[in-house]
Amino acid sequence: MRNVAQNPESPTTSFGEEEIVEQIYEAAIEQRLPPGTKLSESALCEAFGVGRMRIRRSLLLLASREIVELHSNRGAYVSSPTPDQAREVFEARRSIEPNAVRIAVDRANADDLGTLKRHLDEEAVAHRDGNRRQAIRLSGQFHVELARIAGNAIMTRMVKELVTRTSLIIGMFGAPGTTNCADTEHYQLFDFLVAGDGEAASQLMNSHLEHIETNLDLTAGASRNVDLIELFKRS
Repeated sequence: MRNVAQNPESPTTSFGEEEIVEQIYEAAIEQRLPPGTKLSESALCEAFGVGRMRIRRSLLLLASREIVELHSNRGAYVSSPTPDQAREVFEARRSIEPNAVRIAVDRANADDLGTLKRHLDEEAVAHRDGNRRQAIRLSGQFHVELARIAGNAIMTRMVKELVTRTSLIIGMFGAPGTTNCADTEHYQLFDFLVAGDGEAASQLMNSHLEHIETNLDLTAGASRNVDLIELFKRS
């Protein structure tokens, strides 16, 4: 057993809070950490090789982004949205993203379109190869990239957080094999960006988000045990 899990902080540790937050965030968005998973402080200390204070600060940051829920005397858990909360997430996304993509159409330059096309090709390969984890990550990232192209940092942050919540929702309520999005609709959105048709892109984004929501069963969810040390250990 490493002593670092008991020490307040080790001077030789290499993981900062933001890096820990990002790794837990990525595991959640890729659905390697299902909703409701308990995030044991001692296991995370051992996995990342840091002290409890750094893990606690990281969990507080994750809680501020609604990726983690902190319960008094029970500890930290990956957020586990209720059906009503799931509906609210999609309502929020439909309020933000159709406008974001409309703005992105007006502001996208050649470099933006090239980056987006390469991203879509990677996403298509992930779907073709049955790489669900990669497909989930890339499909969510596509929406974040559109918000980035729109050039609004606040909107981008909101979309990133909503995409994370959506991934958790799909992990909880989606059928086995379900991924966040259909890459065919992403290609259609890209085509509208190339054509400069903001209204068509906005309408398609709204229906695209509706398609994701209607593919969920909001009546039940499942959880499983996760070995945090194995998941986050250094390679």
